[in-house]
This record gives sequence, C-alpha cells and structure tokens, in this order.
Amino acid sequence: MYLLNFLIRRLLQGVLVLLIVTFAIFTLLRVVPGDPARLIVGGMAPDEVVEQKAEELGLNDPIPVQFVRYLGDIVRGDFGNSFLRPKSGATVGAAAHDDPTRADRAEVLDLILERIPLTLQLAALAIAFALIISFPLGVAAGLNPGKWQDKLAFFAGSVFVSIPSFWLGVVLALLLSVQWGILPSIGYKGFEYTILPAFVLAIEMSPFIIRTLSVSIAQVMQEEFISVAPLRGLRRARIVAAHAIRNASIPLLNLFGIQLGILLGGVLVIELIFDYPGLGRLTINAVLQRDFPIIQGVAIFIAGLFVFINIAVDLAASFIDPRLEY
Repeated sequence: MYLLNFLIRRLLQGVLVLLIVTFAIFTLLRVVPGDPARLIVGGMAPDEVVEQKAEELGLNDPIPVQFVRYLGDIVRGDFGNSFLRPKSGATVGAAAHDDPTRADRAEVLDLILERIPLTLQLAALAIAFALIISFPLGVAAGLNPGKWQDKLAFFAGSVFVSIPSFWLGVVLALLLSVQWGILPSIGYKGFEYTILPAFVLAIEMSPFIIRTLSVSIAQVMQEEFISVAPLRGLRRARIVAAHAIRNASIPLLNLFGIQLGILLGGVLVIELIFDYPGLGRLTINAVLQRDFPIIQGVAIFIAGLFVFINIAVDLAASFIDPRLEY
C-alpha cells in the first residue's frame, strides 16, 4: 500500500514538474526574437505567405491558447514537425520558400526516438566507467581514513575535477585516435565509437562518486552495529560488503539521481566534440537553427527522463532501507 501511495504521489509531482518545464520552454521560445512562420516558409518568402502560414499554425493566437493546443498534441503523441529538417535528414535552411521538400518535414518524435538510444548507450557506458574508476578508490579511502588510500582518493578526485571535459576530450581524441589509432573518436559506426566520449564523461563524474562513497563508508564504519559485528563472528570482508557498502549506497544513489541529470547536460557538449549523433548534437543543431519544435521536444524528453530517474532512485533507496520515507 505504501509503495502504491509513493508511486501515485511521485507520479503526480512528476507530471506537475513536466507541466511547469513545458510551459516555461514553450513561452520562452515564443518571446525570443525569430518568427517561426518565416523559418518554416523560408527567409525569402513574401510577407503574405508568412502571414498565411502563421494563421494556419495558429501562431497569432495568445500564448496560453497555443500552449493548451500543444499539450493536446503531446497527449496524442504528436510533438510537431521540424521547421527545417526534412525526413531525408538533410537541412534545407537556405532552400527557396517554394521548395517542395518543405512540405515533408521530419516528425520531432521520430528524430528523438532515433537519437535517444545512442545517448542512453553513451550515458550507461559513462556510468559503468565512472563506477569502475571510483568504487575501488572510494571504498579504500572510506576504510582507511587519513591513510595513503584516503590521500590517493582525494588527490585523484582533485585532479579529475580540475580537468575540463572539453579539453580532455580533444587531447584523448588526438592521442588515442589520431596519433596512436587505438580508438575511433569522430562520428558513429559502431559501439567502439562510444568508448572515448564515455570515458571523458566518466572522469567528470568520478570525483563526486569518490568523495560521497569515501565519506559515507567512513561514517558507517563508526556505527555501533559495525563495531559489534566481529563479535558475532562476521569477517571483515563480509562486514564491508554486506553492511558498510550497502548502507553507504543510499547517499550514493541520491547522488546518482543528481549526477544523471547533470550527465544528460554534459552529454550535449561531449556529443558535439566527438560528432556523436545522439540527442545532444540534435539539440545543439536545433538551437543554432532555431528549430523550436525539436528544442521543445528534447527538453520535455530530458525532463521526463530526469523525473523517472529520481523516482527510481527514491524507490531503490526505500528498498535498501525500509525506514526511509519520501
């Protein structure tokens, strides 16, 4: 019963968050400079053609009316069509206003569904790399506070957090791809193209995981139930694995909820650097071309993903420690 109430409450909160995010983005994109009707029909189109397109799309209606209409379309699974991108994939920003391809614009939902698997693959591999890097350092530091393991973890975290991700991405691409030819770095023709950008994202995430894990484990190891565990005949390895790491995983899960949201933002920059054809590159191209339907659609998808991740994190934390209530 508690689980059902929890899910209903968090889903309602998530819907409210999505509504606020959608309204904010929708409103901002309509008050910034730029005429969507002219973007659709082309910069050289006559004024009467622009006005006809604006009337056809309801762009002359008040913003609240347009927003309600947009919400109705989203409920039906219609996120609109790109202003500039035809279904063939080519951009036609400089095409004439009577170009026949303008009537055949790609659907935003199709573009997002086409790109999001690659972005999720990149994010998942980055998390895996981050855990591989951070877990040994964080656990060793937490079990040996003040010793060389703790100092090593602090030093590694300080170095990782000080390296700009865009600089690291460029340097690794030059070394591992251009000079040594170990890994491909530009574009995407297979899974191996994900490794380098995922490693850069992992380095960006690692300092926060190392610090959270080391502090949490150090605190748990001072608890009374850990002190009496050897008296119950438990070995140190089991105490660490079954009690210390398990209890320390709750703050780590909460950190993941925040870090995954930050990760989705960091993916945008890394995808641009490595020319990775995911959601990030699609978004940046849409921003540069003022392709508002794509920007709106991606923002709603990312907000929805962020809400889902936070619900999943809270749910997992409740399972680990049933005393927690959200």
